[in-house]
Amino acid sequence: MNRFLIPVLAGLLSSTLASPAAAWGRQGHALVAEVAQTRLTPQAQAQIDALLALEGHPDIAAIASWADQLRERDPELGRLSARWHYVNLASPEQSAQEKCHYQPAQHCHDGNCVIAAIEQQGQRLADTTLPAEQRLQALKFVVHFVGDIHQPMHAGYSHDKGGNDLQIQHNGRGSNLHALWDSGMIATRGLDNPAYLTRLQALPDPVLAPAQVTGWAENSCRIAVSDGVYPARRRIGQAYVDQQLPVAEGQLRLAGEHLADLLNTLLATPAHD
Repeated sequence: MNRFLIPVLAGLLSSTLASPAAAWGRQGHALVAEVAQTRLTPQAQAQIDALLALEGHPDIAAIASWADQLRERDPELGRLSARWHYVNLASPEQSAQEKCHYQPAQHCHDGNCVIAAIEQQGQRLADTTLPAEQRLQALKFVVHFVGDIHQPMHAGYSHDKGGNDLQIQHNGRGSNLHALWDSGMIATRGLDNPAYLTRLQALPDPVLAPAQVTGWAENSCRIAVSDGVYPARRRIGQAYVDQQLPVAEGQLRLAGEHLADLLNTLLATPAHD
């Protein structure tokens, strides 16, 4: 069985842990999609183009933030999918050795987490017997959630809601640690999407291990709990950005590579009319 096509439960229970803010922001999610776009196989690209044409989207970057817009556009689906954006793999009371090891029964017992969501929506995307509209929705979820799972705050601690509760000062404004990683540090570059994509493409090629969604989350968690990510002071200075922004950019590039790998695998077989 394809390693991505693992049936999962998708219980639609409300969360007792508040969901994090939108990972990466619109620019970050678009950049992940743009990195992936350049690495799609012809077979995957053909199926994606056919699905995007249903709503006139030019590329997957155009749908990359769709899942974050559901709260306004489709509140019911937004509520039902709220916990699909993250997974909490660490708690302060755990030892370093205990953190960041995914246990489905503990971290995703009802199927409502980003790991299960990618697997489930990937299965729907690959199922050519489903109506094209359903496969397009699955594509939107997959593109977004692969970005989410590479944002370290979406796989780290639960006690502070992925850094949302940790208030900071950055560039003279109040914010929180989650928002800083979403878009605050990225914005300091002052680059538009084409220029930022060029920057990401110039990074050294990441070493891609066999694609395992669980491993993506665990790697993000290890970043979230590593020394220096949680600042010693609430006022964020340039030294923090200089240290952590390259980490965030590496995750953006890696997310794009993994998204392409996943889409190429899921869509390896041409669809039949």
